[in-house]
Amino acid sequence: VTTRTAVSWCRIPCRNSVSIMREYDTNPYCYVADSGIHGRGLFARQDIPAGTQIGHYDGRVTRENGMHVLWVDNGSGGEEDWVGYDGDNELRFLNHASSPNGEMDGQELYAMRDIRMHEEITINYGKEFNDGL
Repeated sequence: VTTRTAVSWCRIPCRNSVSIMREYDTNPYCYVADSGIHGRGLFARQDIPAGTQIGHYDGRVTRENGMHVLWVDNGSGGEEDWVGYDGDNELRFLNHASSPNGEMDGQELYAMRDIRMHEEITINYGKEFNDGL
């Protein structure tokens, strides 16, 4: 079964970058910093080989869309099968790219290709987001 994911997109300002960096500095693979794509982003702390599990998207379950909500299809693809997770760890800062280097499988983030140290880690937010571009 293929898991489809999408992250909501919103242009609401973040808190200051120093407190953000300290608050989300526990993942050995990545860190949060200012992004050239949008606001803050997730960056590789070290070289990450393709296929590496970078992290788990933590957050409370929600049915409401929001700035850092990851939507995961946990069933057959019907609207009732989509579950939202309101991110509360560093993965909430993943930005969109049409040619991403990361991919979500449920709540797990994996490197799709080798990612260089300090390169921004991105995912494709999905068809609904791409249609809105």
